Amino acid sequence: MSLKDELNYVKEELSSDEKLLESAFRLEKFYKKHRVKIFALLAVIVVAFGAKAGYGAWKEHRLQLANSALLKLEKNPADQAALAELKANNPKLYMLYRYSTAVDSAKPQELKEPAASKDVRLQDLARYHEAVLAMRAGDSRYYPDLSKVEKAYLALKAGKKAEARRELELIAENSPVASIARLLRHAALK
Repeated sequence: MSLKDELNYVKEELSSDEKLLESAFRLEKFYKKHRVKIFALLAVIVVAFGAKAGYGAWKEHRLQLANSALLKLEKNPADQAALAELKANNPKLYMLYRYSTAVDSAKPQELKEPAASKDVRLQDLARYHEAVLAMRAGDSRYYPDLSKVEKAYLALKAGKKAEARRELELIAENSPVASIARLLRHAALK
């Protein structure tokens, strides 16, 4: 290698070292200028992850308390402390439990609380079962064909055969209650 080549090589090495040193100085200057902001951002990130983990643990704890309260209620339905614990820790599960026990006990007055629930599905089902337990036809988005069968049955009992046939015609042949609808159609012909 010639002296000229070696000189160029040393210049390039010094130039790259200068650039590296220059970028290190820029980084240090940036760090000194924004040090507080960087630490504040890191603190916010750490606190956010910690809060998320804490909230998840708290939520899991409440679910565990609600599940244990539900298990206590299955063993002893009269346990008011377990009922209060279920209501406090999981209001949706509490409403579902109240709905289930009201339907099982066949007491329409116990369906008033689930019928006033914020959950639209539970409201619909509770109102439907409340009407059924009170021996009247109930409308339901989730049991539409069954509602029609009940309306037709009550119309037949009242002697309104034409009204009963109109209700029964609305039920599709592939419906789970189609066989019952056919029997009621037959009864409406007599």
